[in-house]
Amino acid sequence: MPASPVSVHQAFASQHATFNHVWSSLLLEELYRLGVRDIALASGSRSAPLTMAAAAHPGFRRHLHFDERGLGFMALGLAKGSGRPVAVIMTSGTAVANLWPAVAEAQLTGVPLIILSADRPPELIDNGANQAIDQQGIFGRYPVYQQNLPSPTPTIPAAFVLSSVDQALAQQAHTPGPVHFNCMYPEPLYPGDHYLDFADYLAPLGDWLRSDAPWSPWLAIEPGCPVQPDWAELQGKRGVIIAGRIQDPLQGQAVAELAERLGWPLLADLQSQIRFDSRNLIHVDLALQDDCFVAELARAEVLLQFGARLISKRLGQFIKQHPWQDYWLVDSQPARLDPDYRLRRRLLCEPAAFAASHPLATQQPPWHRLGERQQRATRQIRAACDRFSELGVCHRLNALIEGQLFVGNSMPARLMDMLGEPGKGPSRVMTNRGASGIDGLIATAYGFAQSRDEPTTLLLGDLSALHDLNSLALLGKTSRPLVVILLNNDGGSIFRMLPVPTGDRLLETYYCLPHGLHFEHAAAMFGLQYRAPTTLAEFELAYAAALEKGVTLIEIKVPSQEVAEDLKALGSAIRGS
Repeated sequence: MPASPVSVHQAFASQHATFNHVWSSLLLEELYRLGVRDIALASGSRSAPLTMAAAAHPGFRRHLHFDERGLGFMALGLAKGSGRPVAVIMTSGTAVANLWPAVAEAQLTGVPLIILSADRPPELIDNGANQAIDQQGIFGRYPVYQQNLPSPTPTIPAAFVLSSVDQALAQQAHTPGPVHFNCMYPEPLYPGDHYLDFADYLAPLGDWLRSDAPWSPWLAIEPGCPVQPDWAELQGKRGVIIAGRIQDPLQGQAVAELAERLGWPLLADLQSQIRFDSRNLIHVDLALQDDCFVAELARAEVLLQFGARLISKRLGQFIKQHPWQDYWLVDSQPARLDPDYRLRRRLLCEPAAFAASHPLATQQPPWHRLGERQQRATRQIRAACDRFSELGVCHRLNALIEGQLFVGNSMPARLMDMLGEPGKGPSRVMTNRGASGIDGLIATAYGFAQSRDEPTTLLLGDLSALHDLNSLALLGKTSRPLVVILLNNDGGSIFRMLPVPTGDRLLETYYCLPHGLHFEHAAAMFGLQYRAPTTLAEFELAYAAALEKGVTLIEIKVPSQEVAEDLKALGSAIRGS
C-alpha cells in the first residue's frame, strides 16, 4: 500500500493491491485503534497481504523470527512484558501448527495474543493443494475467540472485518487469552503493476476513514470488587495470605501491605512479584520439612490467596491437607484455578481492588511465630549454598540481579522459589507457568526483554536451551543487556528427585537423557559473549560484566547428580535427621 499523504491516525488510504490487501489493512488498522502496538512476523507467501500491511503501517513495532514456534513464544513474552495484546502473523500449513504450544500457554495464563494465520481459500483445502491443511479450529478450544474469515470479496462489506475485530478484542478483554483469525486468501497475493482504488468499497465506513477511533468498540465492565459481608468475621481469625502468580508489581505490593495490616503471615511464590520482599516468609517450601514450622503454620484457621498456579509442591500439599475453616481465592483470570477443590469463595478481581474494598481500621499484631520457626531452615540453606553449585548460583543471584528476571521451568523455577533471599531482587519476575513447558523459553524471554529499558536475566536449564536453541538468533537484536544463565547438569536432573526406578539404567536411559553437550560453540555461532565460571566469585564477576552491554551466555557446568544430592542433604539437615 503506498504511503498515505496524511498520518494513519487521520485517514485510511483507499488504494490497495487486491481485496486481500484491503482486508489485511482493515484488520491491522482496527487492531491498532484498539491498542495493539507490536506485531510478530514470520516470512511466508500466503501471508504476504498481512505482512505488507504490517510493514506499511507507521504505528507498529515489528518483530521478526524465522521459526514459528519461537515466534509464538516471542509474542507471548512481548505481551507479558507490555501488558498489551500482540498480533502474530504467519503463513499457512504447519507454520500455524507450530504456534500450538504458545497458544496453550497464553490461554492458561490469560495472555492476549492475536493469531492472524494465512490460509488457502476453501477450494484449495483437502484436494492435494500444496502447503494446505485444515486450519479451522486448529487450536481446539484454547482461543477465547476464533473466526474463520472468508476469502475477501466485494460482496461482503468492509464493516464486517472491523466489527469482527471489535468483537474479538471485546471478548479478549473480558476473558484474557489468545484470539485466532484464520484468513483465507486466494491468489493474487502480491501487487500487480498498479494499485487499485477501493474508494467506493470503503465509502460506507464514513467517518471511520477520517478518524482514529475504532468502528464499534464494546464498553468494558468497570473493574472492582464487591465488599464481602463476612469480611469482618474472616479477618478476626488466624489467617494466612498466599501470593501466587501476580504479574503487576503494584498488585503484589497491595497484597504485602494487606498481610502486614492483618498481622497474617505472607507466603509468596516466585511469580508473585513479592517473593523477595522482606515481609515475606522467605524459605517456606524448604521450611515445610521442619515439624516445628509446620506445627505453627497449622494453627491457621483461614486462607486468603491472591493468584494461583503455585510452584511449591510442598505448599500445595499443605493447602490441600489442612482443615481450613474458610478459603478464598482472588484472581482476575476467569478460570477455576482450584486443582484440589478446596475453595469456598472465588473472587474475580485484582488484589488492589480487593484491598481497596476491604479496608482495615487498625493494624493487627501477628498471631504467629513463623519467622522464628523458619530460622533453622534459613541457616541450613545458607550453609548449603556457600559453594559453586546450582543451589549456590540460584541463592546468590538475587543479591546480584539488575532489572527483570525470566525464570525457566523444571529445576530453575523450583530452585529460585526455594532459595531466594530477601533484598534488592528483580524489578519483576516472569515465567511460563501455565503449561509449564520447557519449550520456547529463550524466545519468550527475548520478547519479555523488549518491554522495558533495563537489563533482563534469563535463568534456564540445559534441556530447555536445547529445545529453543535457534531462538538464540533473536538475542543479538536486543539493544539492552540480556544475560542467559544456563544451568547445565547434562540432562533432566529433576527426574532424580522423582520416584523413577533406578534399576537397569532406566532412569538414565529413558528419563535423564544425558547429552554430553556444552554451549560455548552455540554462543559463538549466534554471536553471543560466553563465560563458564567455576567458582561463585567468578560467577559474580561474570554476571556483573554481562550487565554492562550486549548479550552474554553464562554456562554453569555441574555434575548431573549434584543438585538432587544437594537438595536431599539439605532436606535431611532441615528435618534434623
